[in-house]
Amino acid sequence: MKNFLILVSAFAIFSCTSTPSVELPIKSTVVGNAVEYKLDGKTYEGYMAVDKSLTGKRPGVLVIHEWWGLNDYPKQRAKQLADLGYVAFALDLYGKGIVANNHEEAGKLSNANGDSKILLKKINEALKILKSNPDVDPSNIAAIGYCFGGKAVIELALDGQVLKGGIVSFHGMLGSNNLATGAKKVKTKMLIHHGADDPFMSKEVVSTFVKTLEEAKAPFTFVAYPGAQHGFSKPSADSYGIKGLSYNKKADYASFESMKSFLAENFK
Repeated sequence: MKNFLILVSAFAIFSCTSTPSVELPIKSTVVGNAVEYKLDGKTYEGYMAVDKSLTGKRPGVLVIHEWWGLNDYPKQRAKQLADLGYVAFALDLYGKGIVANNHEEAGKLSNANGDSKILLKKINEALKILKSNPDVDPSNIAAIGYCFGGKAVIELALDGQVLKGGIVSFHGMLGSNNLATGAKKVKTKMLIHHGADDPFMSKEVVSTFVKTLEEAKAPFTFVAYPGAQHGFSKPSADSYGIKGLSYNKKADYASFESMKSFLAENFK
């Protein structure tokens, strides 16, 4: 019932607007800047967003992009987090300037980074960058991810790492090879937003994911949104012409509001 109420209350507030949550206005004092860094001899370029009107240290949130790469969507989500009072760093998993132009390229790029060891090495490097920002309280960190990035933040939790702010997955890939062993290691609170009609996640995969975490008594909340498919938070999802990939305003706003409450509670 709680998950249902989250969905209904968020939709009731925003049902009068057609604006996707990612396009909501943010303060003019929020700025984002490219951050170039190297790992294993390769150059990457992330994106740091901060509200310049604020002073003092504040929580930091890592943002992990979809399989398309670090395009404008995760950068805007980072700016929204800065608007909420956090410092947000959108990492780069593929390399400076590398963004997929179609789903074939996206598949190749994400598959090359699919191994959890590769993912975690890149995530941990990005966490170091975020924590070293002078405006960030390194003891107050969270991570959110979309689609492939959702898989990445789940792997972070399954690795047993501790993030006070928790991890939030939006329409993430749930079939981790580390689920069986990693579920018992989870120490970080997990908030998983899933489209109930996502054809890319079979009922068996979803059931196994939830059951394994439940049996391990992992600290997680799983919210499935009726009628929502894969990519439900991204307004341009339908433009890719991929069956099963579509925007859903109800799930978009409900998951966005849920994330806001989750982070605020964890960072108290």
